[in-house]
Amino acid sequence: MTAGLWTHWVLPGIWITVQLTLYSAALATAVAFTVGTARTHRSRTVRFLAGFYTEIFRGTSALVLMFWLFFVMPGLFGWALVPMWAAVLALGLSYGAYGAEVVRGALNAVAPAQREAGIALNFTPWQRLRLIMLPQAVPEMIPPFCNLLIELLKGTALVSLLGVADVSFAAYLVRLATQESAQIYSVTLVIYFVLAFLLTRGMRALERKTKAGIGITTTAGGAR
Repeated sequence: MTAGLWTHWVLPGIWITVQLTLYSAALATAVAFTVGTARTHRSRTVRFLAGFYTEIFRGTSALVLMFWLFFVMPGLFGWALVPMWAAVLALGLSYGAYGAEVVRGALNAVAPAQREAGIALNFTPWQRLRLIMLPQAVPEMIPPFCNLLIELLKGTALVSLLGVADVSFAAYLVRLATQESAQIYSVTLVIYFVLAFLLTRGMRALERKTKAGIGITTTAGGAR
């Protein structure tokens, strides 16, 4: 693989993959906390709507949703999305639905006595969520969130089908130009591994920090 191909295709492709991951993860996180919290709401209607969203997007192919947003939505509503943002929206909504279940489970795992203590202190529901529930639940969310983030990183390869020049699409172009498959795809595997490794290390550092904030000490390997 020549230096010119690396500079003009692969390096920009890595940056696009990183952007796709970050933007989609930000949207997925917002969706996960909003919907996951709504799944624990005392209103049955709110819980139903949140559960309906979760079931719809967990049961829908992210690739097909991406195609629908890019090809179908402009004809139905007149809203045309560039491929990059159609991909971000599809990935964020899909992985946000999985993350919502992580949030719901972690909030429900907080000891009932903690909720009762908030009620006894006359905290509003928002204060109980912000001051009692989330500080204890967030550290437990991070390991499954880390898995979802890695899956999201790998899922960004789907955007190459819309012509977005991510690292997978760049690898395809290099293969066409050089007729060498082994080298470019081996390098691409290493690139994904390195990105996933960096994300994992960052999430583990975040987990240690959030646990330290509630008085739980962990070793570098994650043990208490």
